[in-house]
Amino acid sequence: MNVARTIASGFAYPEGPRWHEGQLWFADQHDETVHILAADGTRVDSFHVEGGPSGMGWLPDGDLLVVSMEEHKLFRRGKNGLSLHCDLNHIHRHLTNEMVVDSKGRAYVGNIGFNFEAGDSVTPTMLVMVDTDGTSRIVADELVCPNGTVITPDGRTLIIAESLAPRLTAFDIAPDGSLSNRRVFADMPGHVPDGICLDAEGCIWAASPFTNSVVRVREGGEIVETVTIEGAGAFACMLGGEDGRDLYVCVANPSMRPETVEKRGGRIDVARVTVPAARGACP
Repeated sequence: MNVARTIASGFAYPEGPRWHEGQLWFADQHDETVHILAADGTRVDSFHVEGGPSGMGWLPDGDLLVVSMEEHKLFRRGKNGLSLHCDLNHIHRHLTNEMVVDSKGRAYVGNIGFNFEAGDSVTPTMLVMVDTDGTSRIVADELVCPNGTVITPDGRTLIIAESLAPRLTAFDIAPDGSLSNRRVFADMPGHVPDGICLDAEGCIWAASPFTNSVVRVREGGEIVETVTIEGAGAFACMLGGEDGRDLYVCVANPSMRPETVEKRGGRIDVARVTVPAARGACP
């Protein structure tokens, strides 16, 4: 069994990691900050996102798109800082969350759908596609806590974690960005799949916060590898590093506000794996 090691710590609640141009980007959601790290965990830069950042992705021109969870907005970060790309207040229910941006710049944005911190009952919700001009439309519904999301290198398939189902669900992507042919990629009993990433063999690495692990899942549901996280929950993961074989894991302990901000138990762990990241996959 592979055990991850810590390369950076002192964060509140790290989430949504991305490997981009040789650096690790991630959202410290409860601290309203995006951090950028070198491959070895050295801090390179950071910036503030009002309302708490979550999902991130890049447009074809190089600008960053980043979710603001509490403001239900999608911001664009260019040379002049953050500007509004899309306001989702009219459509999203409680905490805009994870996102994947495809090679054309279309963003698929999820939301929690209910107030879990207040103990509300689980309510299915929708996935929204935001086009490059900032317009939005619903492309899937009845998703049970949609979370980590990837798009295959050929741009034809979107896979999303339904954390509270619990399963990974796949869709075909049409040329206009619409989703169809909904199907189960993998049932995951005993896990709550959170953030995910895709490797070169088509397997999904899924963070499993309540088992303190990250698991590698084949289509159909077979778990073929496990990375153990010491003493805390794994909430998201991303393959990166020079050869694509470093599995970066966003770790938090505890996971609920305001304790996370006070205790600063969040960290970034990394483990070496055999199969590299899928080239050209989003994110």
